[in-house]
Amino acid sequence: MTAAIVDLQLEQLGPHFGSIVHGVDLATATDEQVAAVRAALVDRKVLFFRDQSLDDDGQVTLGRRIGELTASHPVVGGVDAAHPEVYALDSTDNGFADVWHTDVTFMRRPPLGSILRSVTLPPSGGDTNWADAQLAYESLSPGVRHLVDGLTAVHDGAREFGYYLAQRRGGQGNEWDGEIVTRLDPVEHPVIRVHPETGRRGIFVNPGFTSHIVGVSEFESRAILDLLYAHLTKPEHIVRHRWRLGDVAMWDNRSTAHYANRDYGTDRRVMHRITLRGDIPAGPARA
Repeated sequence: MTAAIVDLQLEQLGPHFGSIVHGVDLATATDEQVAAVRAALVDRKVLFFRDQSLDDDGQVTLGRRIGELTASHPVVGGVDAAHPEVYALDSTDNGFADVWHTDVTFMRRPPLGSILRSVTLPPSGGDTNWADAQLAYESLSPGVRHLVDGLTAVHDGAREFGYYLAQRRGGQGNEWDGEIVTRLDPVEHPVIRVHPETGRRGIFVNPGFTSHIVGVSEFESRAILDLLYAHLTKPEHIVRHRWRLGDVAMWDNRSTAHYANRDYGTDRRVMHRITLRGDIPAGPARA
């Protein structure tokens, strides 16, 4: 990993988390640059690229060079028929993400990562924040780490997307992990995820999709989750990006959570996202 990373100009946003990558044109990047970006993604968890010229075709092409693309979303259709992989987050069509979440954890196999580019930006506001789930875990006290290491949580997409699937898609979603999504059954994931490439542990619950912890009382579940959410989103675990047209962000979905500020009133904000196919999360006991 180190040999690949040294070829990139990385402006670190913190000692452990987040970098601006300079000197890489994502539309024309060499294979060596793409490999270095892929390695830096795991190491720095969220990367930002300024002054890019990608369109939907270019975004899809880039994604395929980095990994295997999924459909735009298990439930929401692609931006158009030619780009079923592109998910349009449009504020005029309820395309908001103003709750801390990790993408698509309500599926058995959540994405490895995402690539997001700005399309239409409001005059002000609309920043996105990312939290480092691994740093957050490592800064928990030993006793709390011991408590949560063996826990399992339920993730439920029906709360957010059940109505959309039933009413706007007629009960027929997209293909995800080889099957057409026709229902959103809750799934279980470890509360603490072991990263498949680095072995580092990170908090893998989020307010957007996690409903409860298995095997404890409702009161205990809420108390544990509230503790983890508050700790995950402490300022020292967060980087914040102020968008400009031409910006592209790329993040490791296995080690981060994110939140898009909804502070731009009635102005329009449109972002296009693609996601990379991931694996089944494993916890410390199963790693």
